[in-house]
Amino acid sequence: MKRLTFIRAAFAAVALATAPAAFAAGTGPVPPSLKWSFSGPFGQYDATQLQRGFKVFREVCAACHSAEYFAFRTLSQPGGPEFSTAQVKALAAEYKVKAGPNDQGEMYERPARPADYWPSPFPNRQAAEAANGGAYPPDFSVIAKARTYERGFPWFVFDIFTQFQEQGPDYLAALLTGYTDAPKDFAVPAGKYYNTYFPGHVIAMPPPLNAGAIEYPKGADGRPQAPETVEQYAKDVTAFLMWMAEPKLEQRKELGFKVMVFLLVFAGLLYFTKKKIWSKVAGHAQGPAF
Repeated sequence: MKRLTFIRAAFAAVALATAPAAFAAGTGPVPPSLKWSFSGPFGQYDATQLQRGFKVFREVCAACHSAEYFAFRTLSQPGGPEFSTAQVKALAAEYKVKAGPNDQGEMYERPARPADYWPSPFPNRQAAEAANGGAYPPDFSVIAKARTYERGFPWFVFDIFTQFQEQGPDYLAALLTGYTDAPKDFAVPAGKYYNTYFPGHVIAMPPPLNAGAIEYPKGADGRPQAPETVEQYAKDVTAFLMWMAEPKLEQRKELGFKVMVFLLVFAGLLYFTKKKIWSKVAGHAQGPAF
């Protein structure tokens, strides 16, 4: 009976742990599983893709969405887009941030520095809602970790240990490319849009991406580094949002691998130590031979 109670409690704990994440995206069609460079225990971010994703974020997403936990300086850190320090400094200077008070006790604006955080496009929530038809654009700092979907048993067990590493990006990429015409029997309110993967299918955000709208850097052959399509824009900006949500992903994986190796070696040493010690005890327990 006690064992049954323990099993029920364990399942309840697992369900409770996954409930907030599953609720974040609601129920609906399961987004297609995409290949990401940061997938798996040894996955890493693609700096070139992150640079393209930042371009999409800056030119499209940042017009409505804030990123209050995103500091300019992280753009030059290893494992990220890896812009040069000079590039980050010049980029930050293009934006204005509030500072002060000055000697007269007044707030003022100054060019941003690498240590500053990404400025919000709106002064407050009310202004953001007024500019977006009453809908509040969510902050993008950790959106890739906050949005996910429920995959059911047994996959949710693995999702707990991977911290929804791929689910969030899969959902965001599907959402950005999921705009389509609504079925004939589905009524979309005025000013709203139909999206296959959004919970309830009615979304206030208009389709943000259009093919050819964002110009990617050219390669040595004079061609864009990647196709300038909605699908590619969505995947690149999603990869950038994942990095912004977890910029230390590569370091965490590296540390986790070292810890696992240490635990395996330590377990082996403990096993052989125990075997050697208890072999002597077992020999004494048998007593003298006749």
